Amino acid sequence: MIDFSKEEKEAMVSKLQTYFSDELDHDIGQFDAEFLLDFFAEEIGKLFYNRGLYDAQTILQSRIDNILEAISELEK
Repeated sequence: MIDFSKEEKEAMVSKLQTYFSDELDHDIGQFDAEFLLDFFAEEIGKLFYNRGLYDAQTILQSRIDNILEAISELEK
């Protein structure tokens, strides 16, 4: 499970509460919002994390390819 600082978790819980209130016209308490956040972190967070790693790997590979191409052009 992803560990967040107390401040990060408080900010995310607040965002969940605001979303539920504004978009779903439903108020959720602190406990329910924390429970939902823990669920997302445990069950869904890894999918976002892995996608971020994949995207970073793709960008890095593209830059490595550009460097290798530049080195190849320098070869005599």
